Amino acid sequence: MSKNPDGKQIKVGILGATGTVGQRFVTLLAKHPWFTIHVLGASSRSAGKTYAKAVMWKQTTPIPPVVRDMMVHECHPDHFVECAIIFSGLDADAAGEIESAFRSADLAIFSNAKNYRRDPSVPLIVPLVNDSHLSIIPQQRALQNPPLKKGFIVTNANCSTTGYVIPLRALERAFGPIESCLVTTMQAISGAGYPGVPSLDIIDNVVPYIGGEEEKMEWETLKILGGIADGDDGMKTFDMHARHPLRVSASCNRVPVIDGHTMCVSVRFQQRPPPSPQQVREALVAYTPEAQSIGCPSVPVHAIFVHEEPDRPQPRLDRYYQDGAGVSVGRVRQCPVLDIKFVVLANNVSIGAATSSIINAELAVLKGVVKVE
Repeated sequence: MSKNPDGKQIKVGILGATGTVGQRFVTLLAKHPWFTIHVLGASSRSAGKTYAKAVMWKQTTPIPPVVRDMMVHECHPDHFVECAIIFSGLDADAAGEIESAFRSADLAIFSNAKNYRRDPSVPLIVPLVNDSHLSIIPQQRALQNPPLKKGFIVTNANCSTTGYVIPLRALERAFGPIESCLVTTMQAISGAGYPGVPSLDIIDNVVPYIGGEEEKMEWETLKILGGIADGDDGMKTFDMHARHPLRVSASCNRVPVIDGHTMCVSVRFQQRPPPSPQQVREALVAYTPEAQSIGCPSVPVHAIFVHEEPDRPQPRLDRYYQDGAGVSVGRVRQCPVLDIKFVVLANNVSIGAATSSIINAELAVLKGVVKVE
């Protein structure tokens, strides 16, 4: 088994380990080359039970043997003090207070929850896009009372935002700022968690509303694709893409697909004349994020896989390619209203959730943000 650069296995804990996202963390981390699952946390109802008895397992593979007989604890920092990294799969209702307590205990939290995404000192990171935002963590530590040595919170983005900002970053890197973006999503039911959308609402139906989703996509995109600026007071701030204003309009729909969010995207570039569809295809294929070049073990070979077939990507056929860690793009063509339009498919339970948090943690280890003792 390959080790991290310091040659040590890194103990990690999982909060919300019995939930849908927590189960995905368990599945991925049980076979991780660097990280070793050391503690499992869940609600008081599950605490004191073995994981196999506490969890209603909903993954397509069996419960990993390494955690099957592991005792579940309440989500209290005292149980996790030996962990260098904590992954949070908590629901938003519980995540805010618990994650804050863990940070105050000087623990490093990588969260899938939405609670701290808008915090001006917390990076909102899609690991194939903006890992440079980890640079704000020293400021986050300094702002706590008392200041922290090791603790912090990093959040990953909403599952729908994650999928389409990866090709947007590739296009901005190749052709400069994007001025406008229209995105229409067809989102899988697993994005609503378990038990999710009632069957009578989603079978033979499309629901053209997901509460708060459109606002999240429109706002998160600016924080992720923007940079970090130095303020007059010496504080770092997220510039929200302000140097080159970007307008985003999102329309979000729930569709009867189990996993895999599909998005139809149209963009207008500041550059005139805009790139051709073939130039866009080439830029997407060539895109290499830093997470690939510095050796994160969970990063896919292709951050963006570009399909040439006219009817791809499709959720049933393409969502598990590269274990769902990259995104698939197809139907790249000219847009008669903006400049270019294309279709994106992202696995919402992988790169849209737990996989992003895990790669964020790998980046933090490789960049020295997390110190391995």
